[in-house]
Amino acid sequence: MVSINALFSHTYRVLVGSGAVLLLSSAIMTSANAADIAATYDNSCAACHDSGALNAIKKGDSAKWQQLIKQKSMPTLINSVKSGMTQMPAGGLCNSCSDDDYRKLIEYMSK
Repeated sequence: MVSINALFSHTYRVLVGSGAVLLLSSAIMTSANAADIAATYDNSCAACHDSGALNAIKKGDSAKWQQLIKQKSMPTLINSVKSGMTQMPAGGLCNSCSDDDYRKLIEYMSK
């Protein structure tokens, strides 16, 4: 018969190992998502937001981005991107982006 201590010991090792795997896979997924957002930015947003063309707020201009986010709110900015603005096409050149992708892109540009 298996002792209770041996059973608890085995269960503990399995739970600790599973937790480590979960943490590691989460870190890998976060890095992959960050890389995807950077690639999406390069393909969809950089043409204007790197140079400031057509009065686009430049990537990395944290003060202006934070002011805009505070002034309009993130949900309003996301809707503006989806609908398009005077000088920005609807979707901001990313036809496959979700609302969460737009949020991540705005956050990425604001850093």
